[in-house]
Amino acid sequence: MATTVILDHPLIQHKISLLRDERTGTRDFRILVSEIAMLMGYEAMRDLPTELVEVKTPITTAQVPMLSGKKLAIVPILRAGLGMVDGILNLVPSAKVGHIGLYRDEVTHEPHEYFCKLPKGIEDRLVILPDPMLATGGSAIQAVQFIKDKGCNHIKFMCIIAAPEGLKALQQAHPDIDIYCGCLDEHLNEDAYIVPGLGDAGDRIFGTK
Repeated sequence: MATTVILDHPLIQHKISLLRDERTGTRDFRILVSEIAMLMGYEAMRDLPTELVEVKTPITTAQVPMLSGKKLAIVPILRAGLGMVDGILNLVPSAKVGHIGLYRDEVTHEPHEYFCKLPKGIEDRLVILPDPMLATGGSAIQAVQFIKDKGCNHIKFMCIIAAPEGLKALQQAHPDIDIYCGCLDEHLNEDAYIVPGLGDAGDRIFGTK
């Protein structure tokens, strides 16, 4: 059964608070996003399957657990999702990386695709889909659908901050995926920005306006 997890670990909450601060510069913001992604990834991959393999230690041989089963793919939603990739790769360096490019119409707030490149064999992989912000939910909903259309149904969505409106929309559109969220904020404003939020994550990661 799919689950939604709001991560309340003190380290995650502390680092998110630093992200919110408008005085946090591009370098520190980028580092914090990567660190938070790694901490969240640790929890999101808690249920990865393992199998016992024989290993020779300096003392003896032993049957020890190692990862098995489905291979992993990380598919960030461009462009802000790129900031979370390295943190997850620090945990699973062998994971394949795809990309889904979406931009939000400034008037309608609807997502539009401009790029989609997924690893081979995506239908047999566990896909981690990171995007720092879940605002209206439109981009996440469309990205999940792209991946499902390729035959993959084992998807975990990761965001650092979510608005209640976006979280509800994603849950209703894709009730079969797991969602991991660092913090659930108050609401969306009239411009579809999360309140209190942290501004535009992409601009703050890449130093653009």
